[in-house]
Amino acid sequence: MDKEQIKQIIARRVALELEDGDVVNLGIGLPTLVPHYMEPGVRVILQSENGLLGLGAPPGAGREDPEWTDAGGGHVTAIPGASTFDSAASFGIIRGGHVDVTVLGALQVDERGDLANWIIPGKKTPGMGGAMDLLAGARRVILAMEHTARGSHKIVKRCTLPLTAAGRVNLIVTEMAVIEVTPAGLLLREINPACGVDEVRAATGAGLIISDNLQPMKQ
Repeated sequence: MDKEQIKQIIARRVALELEDGDVVNLGIGLPTLVPHYMEPGVRVILQSENGLLGLGAPPGAGREDPEWTDAGGGHVTAIPGASTFDSAASFGIIRGGHVDVTVLGALQVDERGDLANWIIPGKKTPGMGGAMDLLAGARRVILAMEHTARGSHKIVKRCTLPLTAAGRVNLIVTEMAVIEVTPAGLLLREINPACGVDEVRAATGAGLIISDNLQPMKQ
C-alpha cells in the first residue's frame, strides 16, 4: 500500500467510530482527513483548541481567510452556528470534559494505553500543543496512526519516548488492524483482510490478545 491508501484506510475506519452529535477534536495530520469519510446523516461538531467550535470544510483555492485557521495553522471555514472564543475558554471546554472524542496521531503507544506523540529526544519539535489536555479531558481517545515507522514498532510493550499522557488511549486504528486497549492488554478486534494475524503480530512490539470474535476491518 502507498501512503495515500494507508491514510484513506485509517481515516475511513476512524470515521465509523464517531456518532451523530459528537463533539470531536482532531489532531494535526492524518486525523484531519476523518471528516471526509463520515457516513451520510452523521454530523459531528469539530472543536479546535485555538478557539473554534464548528469547523467547516477547507475553503476553496483563493478563498482562504487568514483569520480562520485550525490549531495546526491550516485554513478552515465555519459551519452555521459556529462560535469562536479565546484559548482559555477553549481549554476550559477540553479540560471540563466537553469533548466526546479526540483523534490523535502517535509516535508510540503501549499496552497500558500510554501515549508518546510529541517529541523524539534530540530532534526539534514545535511543542506538545493541546495533546496533554485533550488526553486528560476527552471522554474517548482514538489513535489514527500507521502501524510501523520505517519498519520499527510504534505499538510497543512500554513507551521509550517521553509520555504525553499515561493510560488514556482507548482505541488504536492502523492500516492493518483495530486494537482496543483493555485492562488485560491489547485486544485485536479487527484485521485488514490483506493481512494475516501473524503479520500483525510481527508488526506489533507488544503482545496481542486475539478476540474470539475477530472481524475483517470495517470500511
